[in-house]
Order: sequence, then C-alpha cells, then structure tokens
Amino acid sequence: MKLGHAARVAAVTTAAIAVVYVLCVIAANLIVSAHLTAQVDSRLGDRLDDLRKHPAELAQQLSRPALASDGDDDGDGAPVIGWLVGADRRVVAHTPGAPALPADLTAGARDGQTVIVALGRSGPFRLKSSGSGPDLLVVGLSLAVDQRLERWLLIGEVSAGPVLLLAMFAGSLLIGLRAQAPLEQSRRRQLEFTADASHELRTPLSVIRAETDLALASPREAADYRDTLARIRGESERLRRLVEDMLWLARFDSQPPPLDEGPVDLATVAQGCADRFRSVGPAVIAAVTADPALVSAPPEWVDRLAGVLLDNACKYAGPDGQVRIGVDVTGSRVTLTVEDSGPGIPADQRPRLFDRFSRATDQGSGAGLGLAIGDSVVRSTSGRWEVGDSPLGGARLAVSWRHAQPHRAEPDRRSAASGASGARRR
Repeated sequence: MKLGHAARVAAVTTAAIAVVYVLCVIAANLIVSAHLTAQVDSRLGDRLDDLRKHPAELAQQLSRPALASDGDDDGDGAPVIGWLVGADRRVVAHTPGAPALPADLTAGARDGQTVIVALGRSGPFRLKSSGSGPDLLVVGLSLAVDQRLERWLLIGEVSAGPVLLLAMFAGSLLIGLRAQAPLEQSRRRQLEFTADASHELRTPLSVIRAETDLALASPREAADYRDTLARIRGESERLRRLVEDMLWLARFDSQPPPLDEGPVDLATVAQGCADRFRSVGPAVIAAVTADPALVSAPPEWVDRLAGVLLDNACKYAGPDGQVRIGVDVTGSRVTLTVEDSGPGIPADQRPRLFDRFSRATDQGSGAGLGLAIGDSVVRSTSGRWEVGDSPLGGARLAVSWRHAQPHRAEPDRRSAASGASGARRR
C-alpha cells in the first residue's frame, strides 16, 4: 500500500511534468522557428537593399557567384541568390547555379511578396520580391539548413523527454517514499498507541466490573465488602493515573506549553524529589553538586521528569533495593542521573524504551507511559538521553542539558552602573 500510493503520486506528478514539458517544447520550437525566419527575412532584405543601390547594374551583380552566407557572420549559412524578372515575366538574369523559378511564380510575383516554394531538387526556398522599375527583383534563400537545425532540435527534445520523465518518476517515487516514511511510522505508532491504551484501560475496568458483580451476587460480611471496595479503589486510582498521563501526553503533543525563560536549579529539584521518594520503600540516595546547576526549563517539567525517573527506578529496585539520584556539572553541560539496583534494561529493549506503553521488563507495575512523558520533556527542553548500566547492578538513565547562566537582578545592574559612573567621575 505504501509503495502503491507513492507510485500513484509519482505517476501523477510525472504526467503533469510531461504536459508542461510538451508545452515548453512546442513553445521553444515556435520561438526558434520564428527567430530563424526573422534571420532569413533580414538577410533577404539586406540583399535587396544592396541590389537596389545600383539598378543599372542589376544584371551584372546577379551574374556574380553568390557568397556563402552573403557576408553574414554565420559561415555555415546558405548563400542568397537572386533572379531578375523582366516585364514579360521571364527571368532575364540570375545568380549562377540558381534553380529555375516556376512559371506560375514568375507570372504571379508581386512587389513585396514573400513566399516559400520548393524549387526542384534544391528543396524549399524563401523568396522575397521587390519592384525595380518595369522589372521585378526576386531574392531567395534555401531553408534546408534551418529545417535541418529544427529537425535536430526536435529529435534531441523527443529523445531527452523519456529519459527526463523516467528520472522524474524515479525521483518523485523516492521522495514520496521518504516523505511517507515518517507519516507511516506516526500512523503505525498511533494505531499501536490506541490498541495499547484500549488494553490498559480495559484491564482496570474489567477488574472493577468483576469485583462489583461478585459483591452484588450474594450477601457478604462487612469486611468482605471493605476488601472489595479497597480493590475497586486501587483499580480506580490506577485508571485515574493512566487517564491523566494520556491526557498530559495528548495536550503536550498537540500544543506544547511555552518554555520558561528563567533558569531552574536542577540540584534543588533533584533533592526535593529524593526527599519525597524516601518513604516509598528502597533506599534513595541523593548525590547532588553544591555548585549551581542551572538549566533553561520550566521547574514543573524538570520536577515531573525527575519524579518519573525516580518512580520508575523505585518500582524496579524493589523494597530492599537501592536508588541513587545525582546532579553533576561537567564543562558546559548539567547532567541528571538516576540509577537503581533492579534488573536493568536489556540491550534489545533500549531502542523502544521511550515508546508509549512499552516496558523493558515484566517487573514493576504501571502502564509504560512514565518514560514517554519524560522523553517528551527532554525533547522539548533540548536535552540528551544516555541509557546504560549502573554500578548498583541495574539501569542508569541520565539526561544532560546545556548549562544556563543566571539572570542578574535589575538592582544589581543599576548599582553596577552607578559604581562605574562614580569611578569615571573620580
């Protein structure tokens, strides 16, 4: 389907270009033909002017052999030949080697007439007449060279046309396939997202429906009802988190919120996030730098990203595991690192790690949207992912940003300006 659609688009494009090419060829041939005709008429007119300068010597001038191109710059041009037609409409004199004029042409020749006739085996000639007293002067130029040039031009255009159209079709097909690849990938991911979302939503709804049906099927003790309601509440909470994550991703994809211009201290955000997760279960260690680790990103985005990474690490580390979050400044980059002692991420699963509803292992709960949300934040803030193995035994996820410079306060700038002016006065 992908190849067929691209081929149809390429065929339509090639057909449109073929029509344009044919129109351009016709226009070019008409322009060339008109230009050649204008050149021939110009040479005929110049020859007539030269002959009419000496009307008494017309016969003598016509008896001279015609020069190739008649003095024209184009040495390959045909010579201009002439005929002197008397009052009785018979040829009195002509250029040596000139073909005979048809009798009907000499009888019907008029002053200022321009015609194209075939003169025996000499081929077509363009003739122009001019009166010279009782006689009539006729000059002509063979069109064989011009027709040969037009024929070569047409053969070249016809020969180049199929090659050009075939190359255009191949190029359009290749461009169509490459342009369609991201759309096809996006469509496939959308279908997978819809299918996975339906599956993830169906599971808690099915559990809630089953627990409700069992509770209503027969009378129970109050403790049993309490257990049922607790399970329903847990599935409802899971359903709520899933819907909130999906809505957040949908809003972020459709219209990402604008970036905050003010820098945020990554170390402060990481330390606060570590304090929140210390009561989850595994031992959470915070190793943040004492230097300012400023990045240009909204604080709530960075907090959401750190929370996603820590939540994911705590799930896979387990209650008895270890999780470490660190912030480091190296050169012009600031790096947020989260490590855990869980099972790690297999190498074959890392390319799909940030896909929605994708989980690297079967361990842990969740729908697989956390890292997709984190990836949206990282891409929107021009961050860089780094996925590897941790010395703790599990996975190591790191995100780095370019180090941002702190904004100076306005009073500081005013005081600095006043200090500088005072120094100049002193």
